[in-house]
Amino acid sequence: MKTAITDFARRFGARIDLVERLIVSRKNRHYLVNSVLTQLLRKDFYYAGIYLGKTKDAKFFPSFGLLSMISKTNANRIVVDAKTAWLFVCGRDIFKTGVVQASGSRKKDAQVLVLNENDECLGFGKILHNLDKTKTQVVIKNILDIGDFLRRERHARTDG
Repeated sequence: MKTAITDFARRFGARIDLVERLIVSRKNRHYLVNSVLTQLLRKDFYYAGIYLGKTKDAKFFPSFGLLSMISKTNANRIVVDAKTAWLFVCGRDIFKTGVVQASGSRKKDAQVLVLNENDECLGFGKILHNLDKTKTQVVIKNILDIGDFLRRERHARTDG
């Protein structure tokens, strides 16, 4: 499982070092625990430590805890202004005018973490146009944001 997580971090130009024996999995969900907790875990645990993400059909889906961990490294990341942060959390893509700062890759097709001005990771996206060569168009395609869960819950309540 460590490989899927480190490969995911590499998509952002980041490297995270996780100790394999401290990653535990149950029902395709993966958690980072400490050495004390590993000794106390039962096979039927529900949740433990930091939730890292899940695998489904051989694809890894990260948690926001993992995205936050990756954002503390030298990953590809952008910082956006308050209005853009709100729009991103609502599922919108990002225009160049909302980008306050960028570090790491700025090239088309790179994946980038999106942070607000308080250094909080809001999610991630894909760079659509080289950040240094464009002025006003949409530059980041929203792939996952922290508002996703709320939007799914709203749809689940109205569908049922």
